[in-house]
Amino acid sequence: MAEWSLTNVSNMFKIKYGKLSENVYNSYNVTLGRIKKNYDFVGKQKLIPVPQSFSGGVGSGTLPTANYEAVEDAVITAKKVYARVVIDRESIKAASSDEGSFVRQTKHSVQKTVESYMRNASRILFGLGDGSLGTGDNSTNLAGDGTSGTPFTVVISDATWKEANWEEKDFVNYASETTLLEVTAVDPATKTISLVGTSAGLTALIGSPVPGVFYMQGSKDNDPYGLRQILTATSGSLYTIPVTRRWMAGAQHDASGAGITTDVMNADMLEIEKKCGKVPNLIITSYTQFRKVLNLLEDHKEYPVEPRSGDLKGKISFRGVEFMSSAGSVPIFPERFVEDDTIYYLNDNFINCEHRPGFGWFDDDGTVFLRDASSDQYEARYGGYYQNYIAPPFHGIRYNLAT
Repeated sequence: MAEWSLTNVSNMFKIKYGKLSENVYNSYNVTLGRIKKNYDFVGKQKLIPVPQSFSGGVGSGTLPTANYEAVEDAVITAKKVYARVVIDRESIKAASSDEGSFVRQTKHSVQKTVESYMRNASRILFGLGDGSLGTGDNSTNLAGDGTSGTPFTVVISDATWKEANWEEKDFVNYASETTLLEVTAVDPATKTISLVGTSAGLTALIGSPVPGVFYMQGSKDNDPYGLRQILTATSGSLYTIPVTRRWMAGAQHDASGAGITTDVMNADMLEIEKKCGKVPNLIITSYTQFRKVLNLLEDHKEYPVEPRSGDLKGKISFRGVEFMSSAGSVPIFPERFVEDDTIYYLNDNFINCEHRPGFGWFDDDGTVFLRDASSDQYEARYGGYYQNYIAPPFHGIRYNLAT
């Protein structure tokens, strides 16, 4: 009987699960499923021309003086985003006479790895672009010593708490450190996380508040652009273009604790349309705000929203509540990576995910499973190099809503 080889395992992996990975990437959540995805990003950078004014000169009575159109180039640079799974070689050998069990084990590992990548892609899409997960609460002292018996216990500040950012078994970094801290417990009620690992910064703060920021491992200042980053910008530059009235969110409002109302939503939608001539076609809220919107629009029907990609039809279905805009009905969906006090007005025709070729499972060596030279294991890597391109004027945000 022929023994299973690495090549055989890899071939089955690609045939069985390659398409599954693609489908999950396109349908893991509503926003990821609807935004455009390109895979032709080659070269050092990608430039996207952005008109900043009308062209020509106009006037009455005499011939007007002509002028040229103001155009800026949005510069797209790729970021490296990965997921990685390790499979023990002994497990492969132990399953060599039982093909079925090995297939199930591999399928589970593959599925969970891709799901974790999609979770991180959602975090990035709704994030600040800096890899941050949350900041310690200045009024609560750090306890524990980072050991498995007495982990560091850190309270995250109310202003930066987002439950979806924290998952057990994730590795995170504190401040500018590169040492890994494993998340071993998450208590949403008290906004407390437990961490096991080595951190000189946290050790020095035992018994004192934690003023620093926690980041997804290796992600400090390395994430692609996120919606929160783009739509709250009031100065500086985005994609190397200075933030001006023509290059910032179409609607950008601090609600200052006020509640969401249909009048507010109408005002935000019309403001975006007035600014850029396009109406948002997607409203994304936190679950907290979605509950409030449901109370406002409880008599509206649910209806299916088709995915952008034609080959996904029949595989997935999204359902949402309708909001009636000046251009017709707009679906509203909840998203766990949106802050409790926030609502986004998006136009997915102006959000692109620009990938370099070869996105997916790394198989450049002719195999998906790679030998780990330092241990008795094989690993598989998923992901690639991409950047989110979000043209600010076509979208809006309202934050600090009553929760």
